[in-house]
Amino acid sequence: MRPRPPIKGRGIFSGTGLIVLALAATAAALLFPVWSYADRPDATGVNVLSAQTVTTPYGPLSAQDRDFVTKVRLAGLWELPAGQLAQRKGTTQAVREAGRHLVDGHTSLDAHVRTVASQLGVPLPNEPNEQQGQWLATLNSARGQDFDRMFAGILRLAHGRVFALVAQVRAGTQNSLVRDLADDANATVLDHIRVLEATGYVDFSALARDLAASPSPVATPRTVDPASVVPVAPSPSATYSLPPAASGPLPTSGR
Repeated sequence: MRPRPPIKGRGIFSGTGLIVLALAATAAALLFPVWSYADRPDATGVNVLSAQTVTTPYGPLSAQDRDFVTKVRLAGLWELPAGQLAQRKGTTQAVREAGRHLVDGHTSLDAHVRTVASQLGVPLPNEPNEQQGQWLATLNSARGQDFDRMFAGILRLAHGRVFALVAQVRAGTQNSLVRDLADDANATVLDHIRVLEATGYVDFSALARDLAASPSPVATPRTVDPASVVPVAPSPSATYSLPPAASGPLPTSGR
């Protein structure tokens, strides 16, 4: 019996089918790790962030919220003493007035942040961090107009950095107490920026350069229980006006 001739195209079709199956298997093998990774509970940034957020009666409290509360306390721990130095050592009325604004503003803001920390159970520091301590040491050793320039320059730079942080926290926090604190901090920081600029000693070109550099924050010092936090101090005055702008020429960047 004569053998049947092969059906034309069967071999080619079978070979193509094998190739298609092989490609499909390869694609599945490549995609499976992606699907399985996405299904893991800790695979996304959202889940990681959620793990750092705690529930409170005032709304969710994130890691950024807690860091902000700590930074508000830290600001008062060194800026209030810096303001007291300006009141004693400033050579112009505008510098001394700026110092008074710092004392008044941070006395009030410190009382607010200690109340918020107590309600939220956030531990607070009782001393400035290392960098802030160095700034205070620099201001302590300065005299005359050198003090005026250093005071205005250092404090304006510090307030410029924290101003952006306050805005970021206020825009995104889900916690009502943190929102209120951010509102208070925003008004206080803006007032201090204005009075520091009114001294006439802010070098804006140097300020822009330093703000653009944006070094990472110095580590927060050891914190303590909110109930044992020591106030930073004197009672704030009820009202105060902005100091007049300095009448002399602005200093050059070489000062």
